[in-house]
Amino acid sequence: MASDFVVIGGGIIGISIARELKRRYKDCNVNLIEKEKECAMHASGRNSGVLHAGFYYTADSLKAQFTRDGCREMTEYCESHKIPINKCGKLVVAKNAAELDSLDELLTRAEHNGVKLESVSADDAKSIEPRAITYERALFSPTTASVNPVTVVRSMEQQARNEGVIFNYGECYRMRGKNDDIVTSSGKHITGYVVNAAGLYADKIARDFGFSKRYSILPFKGLYLYSNEPKGAIRTNIYPVPDLQNPFLGVHFTVTADNDVKIGPTAIPAFWREHYKGFQNFKLAEFAEIIVRELNLFAFSNFGFTKLAYEEMKKHSRKYMVSLAAQLAQGMEASNFTRWGKPGIRAQLVDLEQRKLEMDFVLEGDDRSMHVLNAVSPAFTCSLPFSRYVCDLISNEIK
Repeated sequence: MASDFVVIGGGIIGISIARELKRRYKDCNVNLIEKEKECAMHASGRNSGVLHAGFYYTADSLKAQFTRDGCREMTEYCESHKIPINKCGKLVVAKNAAELDSLDELLTRAEHNGVKLESVSADDAKSIEPRAITYERALFSPTTASVNPVTVVRSMEQQARNEGVIFNYGECYRMRGKNDDIVTSSGKHITGYVVNAAGLYADKIARDFGFSKRYSILPFKGLYLYSNEPKGAIRTNIYPVPDLQNPFLGVHFTVTADNDVKIGPTAIPAFWREHYKGFQNFKLAEFAEIIVRELNLFAFSNFGFTKLAYEEMKKHSRKYMVSLAAQLAQGMEASNFTRWGKPGIRAQLVDLEQRKLEMDFVLEGDDRSMHVLNAVSPAFTCSLPFSRYVCDLISNEIK
């Protein structure tokens, strides 16, 4: 099969890039290959569905550039396509006086990033969410919202088809062929340009093209617990003050698009790339590679991997998860949280030389291929402006 562009990966990033390429190069053939039988089977269909406002990130980061606009554009997209969206906002609450400085830092970042964020008193926080617990004050993000991520991806997938993107399902990348062609489980693609948006396998594919030499994907499992309480039991998303030195936001309350409540996620180190449940998708080579990588981080990381892993492993306990959530809101009982949601895997990039987790988006490429190596949260929120950025890079390489 001959293609001007081949995009590897049918998540929201791959679909958005494919659509943008087709818009820019109308006469070109754009093929998207997806190893599963349908799109959004991994991170794009298993994330929280929260549209983030963009106040967590430093102004010099790619995340800061794209989250604010991504939230606005995704909100507008859902409204124009009649996709349910819950504009419930978000409270960030403090546990003690020591966290007030971090609230101030988030306010500063919001101002630098042009994001609306309000400092509210503890009483005002109660008026937004009566069950919220905070020390003296909190932050309220009015533009944070929730959607069903699968519904969004399905809509964009259909639009991409209508626009002329060709989808190839059940087709798995195997290797780079001669002249930068690619070999898949269905044969060979003779291609002018390859875009790698393969998520959990992005680093492995990138190495075939001479990239990702200093990086590797480390998978982290995200679990959510759903509340049995009536819809609307919590009005707004409630988040703790994050540790700004790592990319995880801690256990929090998410109000879904249909007003259900869930707590999570975890960031439990996984032992192979698609380690969703039990020995499902077990691959011995991946297991050995990732165990070695994790042991190396236990011994030499500079971000407290040992403590992080220990704390996250404890979250396998339903009671422990609820106890963390109970620090953010009143009336939390383990008996009200009995159903685990569908697990997700975060494709977290590790810098092997510096032994640290990459906090921002990471891309590498040239005039033959572009590789999206790190597109973790809030990549779903950022997908529309981020895809334009990726295609700007590609356009600069191939002009």
